[in-house]
Amino acid sequence: MVLHNIQESVNYIRSKSASKPKIGIVLGSGLGSFVKDIELEITLPYKDIPHFSAPTVEGHSGNLIFGKVDSQSIVILQGRNHFYEGHSMESVVHPTRTLALLGVETLILTNSAGGCGEGMIAGDFMIIEDHINLMGTNPLMGPNIKELGPRFPDMTEAYDKRLVQIMEDVFKKQGTRHHKGIYCGVSGPTYETPAEVRYLKLIGGTAVGMSTVPESIAANHLGLRVAALSCITNLAAGMTSQKLSHNEVTETAKQVESEFSSFLKEFVLNI
Repeated sequence: MVLHNIQESVNYIRSKSASKPKIGIVLGSGLGSFVKDIELEITLPYKDIPHFSAPTVEGHSGNLIFGKVDSQSIVILQGRNHFYEGHSMESVVHPTRTLALLGVETLILTNSAGGCGEGMIAGDFMIIEDHINLMGTNPLMGPNIKELGPRFPDMTEAYDKRLVQIMEDVFKKQGTRHHKGIYCGVSGPTYETPAEVRYLKLIGGTAVGMSTVPESIAANHLGLRVAALSCITNLAAGMTSQKLSHNEVTETAKQVESEFSSFLKEFVLNI
């Protein structure tokens, strides 16, 4: 059934576009405006694609977009579904798997996250070097689908080291504040307590969010190269006296959208 559903999504998309980009991008909370800076070819709303679900969270438009950065063809997921919205993990990673069967070989994941690393401030970026899965589940649980990948996929290099280096080089070239660190994926939808943030720091976490980890796992299972970037839209609970809100997330993302778009375009052209 999983393969059948993916193929139905692929067939629908193929009926609308013959483009076969090798690079896929997932745009997280408040980061969807990147599409304004590319050459658009076609936009397909999630609600029209079989087995895709329209996001319910502000900052996630819910479109699959084919386009180009200069001459480089890309496909974009403008927004994502989250486990906390009540979706199954299978549904959460369905778009990732669809991109892979469309021919994508490199997946760029982006998100908005709470920062808990030393020296971080709202508006910084963090290159994800590794992650800690604290969601309490895994998108590969259940019978393995051998057509997608092995029963026990290796996660030694969940985030491609060469891509990590290219990301760092681009940030340095552009003079943009950035960090490298470990992303902790939690289920949400509540923000973390100060005690939980202290725990995340203790186990090596430098940012925390409610996405990305399932997609990274599914992409690695499929043999894709993965790169991931967090926009640090706020400091995690207990790091300041300020209470957290999603408005802060979307507002901070909007403030750095120019830097984000500039970075992403340069990164795509250097892959």
